[in-house]
Amino acid sequence: MPEEIEIDTDNLREAIDHEIERESGGLLRTIALTTALLAALAAIASLEAGGTVNEALALKTEATQLQAQASDQWSYYQAKGLKAAVADAQKNIWLALDKPPPAELATNAQRYLDDQKTSREKAEALERERDARTVESDALMHRHHYFADAVALLQVAIALGAIAALTRRRAAWIGSAILGAIGCGLFVFAFYA
Repeated sequence: MPEEIEIDTDNLREAIDHEIERESGGLLRTIALTTALLAALAAIASLEAGGTVNEALALKTEATQLQAQASDQWSYYQAKGLKAAVADAQKNIWLALDKPPPAELATNAQRYLDDQKTSREKAEALERERDARTVESDALMHRHHYFADAVALLQVAIALGAIAALTRRRAAWIGSAILGAIGCGLFVFAFYA
């Protein structure tokens, strides 16, 4: 029986593994660096998203309180209008009886009308303030959506970066970088939206 020729493949295998590590080591460092940067940006975008939505909700709450105060003023306005109408009706009753109405009826009617005017002005001012808070809240909610979309894109980019690191595929890392760049763009755009 002929003797088999032994070829020492251990050294060859070690050389191949070393070469693979050397070539993909740079890619892994690049993937790790970009993924870390994307994670940091995602954290900042997440904080901004949370902050803007909290501020928007606080403004919406203030707008609701202002609406309640305006409604109270409009109720007061209507009550004073009714009191003025009653005073006017009482004055007409006195006139129908051919008697002079008491002076306090005219004074009360005028006071009710003045109170009604003041109440209307307060109600309209409260409604203007409510509208301003609502507009500001809506703008913050609009900005929040951009931050939230940026966070989502950055998280997907981070996940793709992890896949790229595990598979050592440059194409997956490029996809991660593209999504990360879009997420970064949305993050920056949110400040101007």
